[in-house]
Amino acid sequence: MFVARSIAADHKDLIHDVSFDFHGRRMATCSSDQSVKVWDKGESEEWHCTASWKTHSGSVWRVTWAHPEFGQVLASCSFDRTAAVWEEIVGESNDKLRGQSHWVKRTTLVDSRTSVTDVKFAPKHMGLVLATCSADGVVRIYEAPDVMNLSQWSLQHEISCKLSCSCISWNPSSSRSHPPMIAVGSDDNSTNIGGKVQIYEYNENTRKYAKAETLVTVTDPVHDIAFAPNLGRSFHILAVANKDVRIFTLKPLRKEMSSSGGPAKFEIQTVAQFDNHNSQVWRVSWNITGTVLASSGDDGCVRLWKANYMDTWKCTGVLKGDGSPVNSALNPQSMGLLNPSAVLSPSSSQNPFNGPSGGGRKL
Repeated sequence: MFVARSIAADHKDLIHDVSFDFHGRRMATCSSDQSVKVWDKGESEEWHCTASWKTHSGSVWRVTWAHPEFGQVLASCSFDRTAAVWEEIVGESNDKLRGQSHWVKRTTLVDSRTSVTDVKFAPKHMGLVLATCSADGVVRIYEAPDVMNLSQWSLQHEISCKLSCSCISWNPSSSRSHPPMIAVGSDDNSTNIGGKVQIYEYNENTRKYAKAETLVTVTDPVHDIAFAPNLGRSFHILAVANKDVRIFTLKPLRKEMSSSGGPAKFEIQTVAQFDNHNSQVWRVSWNITGTVLASSGDDGCVRLWKANYMDTWKCTGVLKGDGSPVNSALNPQSMGLLNPSAVLSPSSSQNPFNGPSGGGRKL
């Protein structure tokens, strides 16, 4: 069912993120060795490193691809308090770089005073928009007014979340009935503070992002968060990784919108919660249709989750860090009620990347 291939990543330190491009034929990795590597899948289905360069002066936490409509563009963020945007240059001949793609830094975003913990491009229908979050509890949203000039980015919004931010996820829905929405997770260790996941929604009247909901049941530090792709649903599905895997549905309550045009409120339900990893869960990632969720944890396994026709989430597969299946994973005791996403564990010594995988098409 699954074919696993290991890749000699050749990073000199822990790998923190793996991100696939829109088509799943390119991959980027980032590491505490302060570098980003770009990989391309060849005709033989083998991955080849086509670029590797030092990107920051600290650990690089995340790397992410823009939609190919905007070219071959990457963004990265780091402990050095910055985020950076990179663009691939093609067609330039250079004997030293023959066979290697050439990536150029287009801008450095320096507004954060603390570590920038996540960076994500917005859905393409919003234009070339980039969100970052930082340990200082601020989400910043930037826009490139001219997509042909990636050296110019303007800071459009600053959202103060009051808690240290660890991860963000854009709602990918392009429906006109769904305004732009972003979910923010916090890794704050205070057990007396609930609501480690906050949902912000754009308000056309005020032209600002306002808090729409707080997931008060999430009280443990959140490591990753991911909205499921939306292919026509009227509601949203959100996966959260902390000490377990959780899946929430957010159903808009339009009739309860305030007359002043405030953010829509949601009926929030926890539709799945799984502790099968028996450890911290580091990444959650959806397939392209939003029907399968993959999660990875400190148990060194990737677990796949899918809902049946009764909307009951169950574990449909378990892979060890080396890609081999866990035969005992699907016994009745380990069957959960979860959903679909894919991730790798940052502490799994068998993981060919020695780190968690994030974003992109993995399934």
